[in-house]
Amino acid sequence: MPAAEIGRIVIAGAGQAGGRAAEALRANGYQGAITMIGEEAHPPYERPQLSKQMLTKSGYQVVYLKPIDQWSGALDIDIVTGTAVVACNSERQTVSTSRGDKVSYDRLLIATGTQPRRIDGIERTSARIQYLRSIEDALQLRKSLEAGARVVVLGGGVIGLEAAAAAATLNCSVVVVEAGPRLLGRAFPKVISDFVEARHRAHGVDFVFDTTVVEGTTQGVRFSNGREVAADVLLVGIGVDPIASVAQSVGLDARAGIEVDPFGKTAIDNIFSAGDVALQWSACHGRSLRVETWANAQNQAACVAANMIGIQRPYADPAWFWSDQYDLNIQVVGDPVADDVIVRGDMASGRFSVIALRDGMVAGAVAINSAKDMAMLRRLAGKATSAARADFESPAFDLRKALKN
Repeated sequence: MPAAEIGRIVIAGAGQAGGRAAEALRANGYQGAITMIGEEAHPPYERPQLSKQMLTKSGYQVVYLKPIDQWSGALDIDIVTGTAVVACNSERQTVSTSRGDKVSYDRLLIATGTQPRRIDGIERTSARIQYLRSIEDALQLRKSLEAGARVVVLGGGVIGLEAAAAAATLNCSVVVVEAGPRLLGRAFPKVISDFVEARHRAHGVDFVFDTTVVEGTTQGVRFSNGREVAADVLLVGIGVDPIASVAQSVGLDARAGIEVDPFGKTAIDNIFSAGDVALQWSACHGRSLRVETWANAQNQAACVAANMIGIQRPYADPAWFWSDQYDLNIQVVGDPVADDVIVRGDMASGRFSVIALRDGMVAGAVAINSAKDMAMLRRLAGKATSAARADFESPAFDLRKALKN
């Protein structure tokens, strides 16, 4: 169907991916109707600020992609907040919302995102149970992080560690509980896990590994090893699951995410998916996965939006994200977990990179306070390299020479 014949595009989800997709549709000349429907009461915003500036900067004001009046004004987009798209009839090409409304579409973009995983059995705790997925969550957590507060963080991933760093900086007592043997186990090499753990310990954070929380108590929580810890705040950061009800309503198996091709198309005609909920192929990882990053919500969503109106451009950027913890700026590209890991630079200086090689390819990398390295490593990720191991180890080696001609 030519773009001129696409009467209405519906975007299910008004987060960063939905917002950037809507902007891209207009930027690429689409003049038809756009309806963007989101469960939260807010217009689209970027989530990284929830675990970064909103927790560490007093009086921080939330940054939105645009004020809500600009969506309906200059962009002429019908933005509906406070209700979620919950189902779709792909034959009639209509979606249903949690308020009972039905909206027709010619193209549908599912950008419903993810939701935090919950833990059963902790409700009896005397601590305030917190998740960190929305503006309201971040505001409530920031209010709870008073000096002297006893904070237990469940999950040693990026979000949990950013919150732990914020709490420690605000003079809280912090314990991080990780079910695995080390921090950041799924996405970082062990050398980085150990380095980050040491920095947290230097700021007074305690860690409990190979342990889970089994129940809440009148004093706090009890671990699977029998230890009980007092807590005022219990932050649950054990990962997220895709919000998949819309995809499942049209028969897609979206338990691990909504599978899309490089153009963002699903297996159902006229239905596309973008952002955290989309299951995309990653050359760096050698498999499909959901990419829960700011850059993917920004760039993949814009690319898919263009494809929805006939601009055929595949999306294949390697995953990239960053984390700020204390004085550490940690940037990650691709899949840095590999058997062959190279340290570039002096770890003791606090400025270095770790590069993962797999089958003659730069599979991924982590840069600590080394933005210059990461700028080039983002170009190298997922590509074959002609550089020798000794080249990568030397900070004097120009990474531009590592691209294989």
